[in-house]
Amino acid sequence: MVGVGDKPVTRRTAHAVAVVRLPAALAALLAGGEIATKKGPIFQTAILAGTMGAKRTAELIPLCHTLQLEDCRIEIEAGERAADGSAEVSIHCRVQAEAKTGVEMEALTGATVAALTLYDMGKAVDRGIVIGEVRLLEKTGGRDGRASG
Repeated sequence: MVGVGDKPVTRRTAHAVAVVRLPAALAALLAGGEIATKKGPIFQTAILAGTMGAKRTAELIPLCHTLQLEDCRIEIEAGERAADGSAEVSIHCRVQAEAKTGVEMEALTGATVAALTLYDMGKAVDRGIVIGEVRLLEKTGGRDGRASG
């Protein structure tokens, strides 16, 4: 584990995204910014799971510091449907905390757990869901200050 005892507490933020490709059968169910299935509303459940994942990052990632998140927002944006009927969904996770270490892992974990939940809930309709790129878009705070990816 990296020692952070001598580091100053600063406002830390991070913004991560996970891209998920929905097959045509699942994309066809997209209406009003949500997909309703027998299991319930997929996007709302993914948002809840992603928030829970971000808050539990230190339990999931070895040697990751435990942080008290002050804010965690997950937004899911559905893109236009492609010619084959599929659609891409972008899951954005933004987190913030006053801490001695960054919150990048929390943002990445939140986006990833939301994507996995989307897969889990959507697989009953079509298992062709593809979880694609997961990456950090931006971070602020700490020694490095501001960074964009």
